[in-house]
Amino acid sequence: MTITPARAELSSLAAQYDEQGFVLVKGLLSKEEAAYYRGRSHDLLAQLNREDDPTWQSAMGLADGATRLQHLHDAQFYDAEFAKLLVDPRFTDVAAAVMQVENVQLHHTKLFVKPPENGSPFPLHQDYPFFPHQYHRVGAAIFHFDDAPVEKGCVRVIPGSHKSGPREHDPEGSFHLTDVPFDDATPQPAEAGDVLFFTYLTVHGSGVNVSDQPRTTWLVQYRDPSDPPTVKTHEWSLGQGMMLRGVDPTGRSNV
Repeated sequence: MTITPARAELSSLAAQYDEQGFVLVKGLLSKEEAAYYRGRSHDLLAQLNREDDPTWQSAMGLADGATRLQHLHDAQFYDAEFAKLLVDPRFTDVAAAVMQVENVQLHHTKLFVKPPENGSPFPLHQDYPFFPHQYHRVGAAIFHFDDAPVEKGCVRVIPGSHKSGPREHDPEGSFHLTDVPFDDATPQPAEAGDVLFFTYLTVHGSGVNVSDQPRTTWLVQYRDPSDPPTVKTHEWSLGQGMMLRGVDPTGRSNV
């Protein structure tokens, strides 16, 4: 098991996050841990046998043909190993540091597997319009359970895009951005065990998996419990309001 980042490293990560809107933390999990979670992810999806495909309709313009995607909301309610990872200090200490807060609260999680050869892309977007909050102290962490090079459809970001605040999205196209070319985004290739942290105002997306291997990731959306939502969304997400680090000084829980 790798160790929690030291205070000086956390400060450096927070500075990059503040300037760029994201930071890729290398080796937050060991290769062995990442492989373990990759196996549990694929076993869980096979066990539950979910047939729904969350591919955005607006993703079709980024691929030559039909694509597909496997996913599962709130894996921690199906497998306790994911619940352990949610409160792992290696993760929660970085989440607190980059948001510059003491307390970290869960919003929701999503497990994604991009199948080989035609794993679905995500058009460029902000997470903001899906669950807006008053002070924008909301972030995401993408755990990479296997390698995610460019050909696997790794995450892409627009550095510094969070500084412009909320942007107008196209609600007819799954809230994608219509005025930012996909090629303007910078690929963030990652290795198994790396975790990408970014604010929900950072413009991001991902490409098609054209490789011969799946890409397995776990997305954790978290927030400062003192930052109230301006619209009630994701109320069906299991565990919303769970404290991952510290305490909730408001007593609001999942509202």
